Amino acid sequence: MTLPAADPGRIFRRLHEAPGAFILPNPWDAGTARILAAMGFPALATTSAGMAFSAGQPEGVAGRAQVLAHCRSIVDATALPVSADLEKGFGDDPDSAAETVRAAAAAGLAGCSLEDHTGDRSQPIYDHGLAVERIAAAAEAARGLDRDFVLTARAENFMWGRPDLDDTIRRLQAFEAAGADVLYAPGLPDLEAVRSVCAAVSRPVNVVIGIAGMAASADELAAAGVKRISLGSTLARLAFGAFVRAAREMRRDGSFGFAGQAMPFAELEGFFRDPPDASARPA
Repeated sequence: MTLPAADPGRIFRRLHEAPGAFILPNPWDAGTARILAAMGFPALATTSAGMAFSAGQPEGVAGRAQVLAHCRSIVDATALPVSADLEKGFGDDPDSAAETVRAAAAAGLAGCSLEDHTGDRSQPIYDHGLAVERIAAAAEAARGLDRDFVLTARAENFMWGRPDLDDTIRRLQAFEAAGADVLYAPGLPDLEAVRSVCAAVSRPVNVVIGIAGMAASADELAAAGVKRISLGSTLARLAFGAFVRAAREMRRDGSFGFAGQAMPFAELEGFFRDPPDASARPA
């Protein structure tokens, strides 16, 4: 069941146009999407790592069909707009970036992010020129859709051993000029770096929480110029961490102290009793 929406991309874009910053949490399955929607978050984003871990896989090995099916499951779970973490997309050249955007829109997504990470650890970042061409092709494809679609361009230097803020800013500026709607450099080390990025571009900036070094509050990030705050794989890792700690306690000690911390059954089930309601989409 795909919930109808006149233009989820436009709803999503309005969040980026409103004053202040908003939190964009990352569920990793339909259940966690339903919980986050019930708690009042205005939009959701997928997490490629969370998807992979829930499928028993390392990140980056899922194929196109698996990724798109996962995205559809998140879209179908709630009435909220959903943006997808699509890593580098479904190929390396500009045409594949454009096809990724069209496939994402066909899956009902309100937007997606594309990285300049190649997937090759020996050469982890695309050459500047190719990275920009990929975003330009993706942006052109987004503009060619029959509805709005929010394209996020990611500069991955800090995630892959290249902590070069100047190059990261140059890439984000080039992605902005190429047509990206939102700019994102995961792994920025501190608020000063965040301020530098926000001051250097005019499009909304996304910052991710949960990577070592970034412990700012939502208010502090908003004051620094951030528009969107995502969690990446943080919520999934938090949940898996609790599971592993419980398993270790059972295996090591034969005890079950963790059981007292489990959410009451009725409270958890309550998140899933009412079906998703398309009429509940933000106007």
